[in-house]
Amino acid sequence: MSISQTVTDFVTLAIKAGGWMELDRLYLQNRVSAMIGMESLEKKLPTKVAKTSLELLDELVLQAKRNGVIDDSIAELEILEAQLMDFLTPPPSVVNAFFAQHYEKDPKDATDYFYKLSQENDYIKTRAIAKNIIFPVETEYGSLEITINLSKPEKDPKQIAADKQTAKSEYPKCLLCMENEGYKGRGNYPARTNHRIIRMNLDGESWGFQYSPYAYYKEHGIILSEEHRPMTISKATFRRLIRITEVLPHYFVGSNADLPIVGGSILSHDHYQAGCHSFPMEKAEIEQYFELKDFPLMNAGIVKWPMSVIRLQSPNADDLIEAGALILEKWRQYSDESVSIQAFSADGTPHHTITPIARRKGQLFELDLVLRDNNVSEDYPDGIFHPHQELQHIKKENIGLIEVMGLAILPPRLDKELKEVEQYVLGNENQIAESHKPWADQMKETYSFNETNVKEIVQNEVGQIFVQVLADAGVYKRTDEGKAAFKRFIDSL
Repeated sequence: MSISQTVTDFVTLAIKAGGWMELDRLYLQNRVSAMIGMESLEKKLPTKVAKTSLELLDELVLQAKRNGVIDDSIAELEILEAQLMDFLTPPPSVVNAFFAQHYEKDPKDATDYFYKLSQENDYIKTRAIAKNIIFPVETEYGSLEITINLSKPEKDPKQIAADKQTAKSEYPKCLLCMENEGYKGRGNYPARTNHRIIRMNLDGESWGFQYSPYAYYKEHGIILSEEHRPMTISKATFRRLIRITEVLPHYFVGSNADLPIVGGSILSHDHYQAGCHSFPMEKAEIEQYFELKDFPLMNAGIVKWPMSVIRLQSPNADDLIEAGALILEKWRQYSDESVSIQAFSADGTPHHTITPIARRKGQLFELDLVLRDNNVSEDYPDGIFHPHQELQHIKKENIGLIEVMGLAILPPRLDKELKEVEQYVLGNENQIAESHKPWADQMKETYSFNETNVKEIVQNEVGQIFVQVLADAGVYKRTDEGKAAFKRFIDSL
């Protein structure tokens, strides 16, 4: 098939996407051809063998490389790919209009449309995400989800060198700003030409809804404030989260905490994460109910989970918001030195906040409140309630919203490192990292390894370490002392 045939078929998909009409075909063919370095086109009919948008994109990019339009740099490649896929993406106003049309039928119909568009136009990097290693691990808290994240491309060494020479830009202010919509990108900033945002009104404020390019779970959405402002957890947060579950009742929505160490990776821009995924923590049961005296009709209880989680359920959204705000304010002021819980440092620095998650359960609203503490000590300089040193050979990064809920996001280095661990415990030639040796030696004493069972055992042990990571991040330990201390806090409510 000639490259002009590829252009023809690509333009056919662009017209089908809804942003163009058949009258625009010649215009589009000329635009696409110019971008990949071809100045003339043979007239071709659309092929009968349907190719996906990604297959056609690959053919166009290959031709652009042959024509010398781009070199081998990752930045140039991604900018061209996003510009080409922009033709397959209607303008923001049209995408929002289509979303609204689908929403009139059903909210799920609307998110299905937007999710499919974001995959087909390569904004969601489906092929990169498919590289991730994912496996379940059975634990006393149910089946946890372990992922080794291989989806994000490594930095191009040439680009790193070029970045040092690039003038710093303050536009967009961050990766979550609405100004990213349609942004070309640059050497040290991702291409967003094919990016679209659904506008949302939350209590009179302008917010946006988009999907994550490197999704960690099904329909991994991001809901972001139009205003570039720091993340904060407050009563208004709970109100917005509950409101989002009314707008998108088939989605959960949660927020990272608003303090360093226990917060997410972007604390500079107020945003939430949502999606169509049932996390292990959601499936965990309440193991101890208690009453909130100001809310006698509310279900309230402590969840059986390695972290310290209070679950509230009510058909009344306002009650849930008020109860959440009460618990947040109590927790921010609460200290219990007997279990190393201190709300403020001597200089007044606050250490307490909450990671909240909201969802619908039929007619009930459900709000999970995960108690967080970011204090440090001489023994635990990375954080008293952070993965402790002996676990950091597997996980040393912050424990954010997604991991709180039971989905581990482990660093890409583990892909190769765990294979060396397998060879080590089998007694084969290996290059095991020194940091893994104590753990591997312990496994050798516990298990009898062979070629058939080694991978499963190592993966299971990684899962058990993740349980301990979550336990380290839990402010109240699941010991008699910890449970009694948790009860003292509950009684204070």
